[in-house]
Amino acid sequence: MKFPPYWIRTEQIQKLLYDLDVLKAAYALHPIPEQTSIELKRQTTLKSSLFSARIEGNPLTVNDISTLNTDDPSRRHAREVTNIYNTLEYIRREKDAPVDTHFLRSVHEIVLAGLSEDSGHFRIEESAIYNQAGIAVYLSPAPEKILELLNEWYGYVNNSPDPSPVKAGMAHVWFEKIHPFLDGNGRGGRAIIHHVLTKVGYEFGGVIPLEEYFDEHRDDYYRALSHDLADVSSFIIFFLEALVSQGRRAVTVATHPPLVRYPTLLPRRREIVLMIEEHTVVSFDFISRRFTRIPKRTVHHDLQQLVKAGYIQKVGSTRGALYTTGVK
Repeated sequence: MKFPPYWIRTEQIQKLLYDLDVLKAAYALHPIPEQTSIELKRQTTLKSSLFSARIEGNPLTVNDISTLNTDDPSRRHAREVTNIYNTLEYIRREKDAPVDTHFLRSVHEIVLAGLSEDSGHFRIEESAIYNQAGIAVYLSPAPEKILELLNEWYGYVNNSPDPSPVKAGMAHVWFEKIHPFLDGNGRGGRAIIHHVLTKVGYEFGGVIPLEEYFDEHRDDYYRALSHDLADVSSFIIFFLEALVSQGRRAVTVATHPPLVRYPTLLPRRREIVLMIEEHTVVSFDFISRRFTRIPKRTVHHDLQQLVKAGYIQKVGSTRGALYTTGVK
C-alpha cells in the first residue's frame, strides 16, 4: 500500500457527514444529568473494552464484565479486557495530550500489560494482517519504515483540516495499515479512536460503545480494513455509518435517560453497592480489584460509610469478612 492513504468526498460520505452534524446538534439539546452521565460512561467504557477484545476473538460476553478486574494471570481473556478498560481510562485522563511516540507507546504498554514482553516496543520484524480465517490479507510495511510513517501519521492526526469524523476514521485505518507493533494494534488503534473523537467533539458524550457496532459488523469491519489500496474511502464510509448508528442511539439515550439507582451516593460508592447487589456476597479483595488505582484504605473507608448508612452489611470481623446487601 502507498502512504499516505487518501479518501474521496463522495455523495454518500457527504450525506453521512451531514447526518452526523444533525445528530450532534440534537444530542447537545438534551444534556444528560451528571450522575446519569457518569454511570452511563462507566458502563460504556466496560462495554467498549469488552467488544474491542471480542473483535479479536475474545470469548467473554456482557455477562462476564462484572468480574473483569482480576490479578489471576491464568485468566488471559479477562486481563485483555481489563487492559483495554485501563487504556481508555488513561486516554480519558490524557484527553489533551498530542498523539506522538510517547502517547502511542504508553497506550500500547497498557493494552499489553502482563500479556506480552513486547508491550510498548515497535516491531523489528515483518508482519501481516490476517483475516478471521488466519489468511494474510495485507503485508505491513517493513520495520525500518515504521518511525517515518508514524511521524507522518502524527502530523495528520494532530493537524489535518479534514472533517473531524473523517479524521477519526482516517487515523484508525492509517494506523492499522502501518501496524507498528507485533500484537495489540487493533485494540490500541480502537482505543485511539476515542482520543481523536473526544478532541473533535464527536464521541456523543461517551454513552454508546462504538466497538459494539464494529463487533456486530465484524466481517464488514475487517473487509473494509483489509483493502490494500491507498484510497480508503470504503473504510471511511463504514466508519461514518458506525458513528451515525452511535449518534442515533446516543440521542435516544439523551432524550430518554435511564434512571440511576442511588443517585445521592458518590459514583464509586454507588458502584460498590451495585456490585454487591449483583453478586449477593463479595469479599474485600473482590471489591478492591475493581478499583486498582484507588488506595485500599480509601476503599475500606467507602465500605465503612456504606455499612454505617445501611446500604450494605458486613459479615464477620476478620480479614476474611464478607459484604452483602443492606436494608435500604
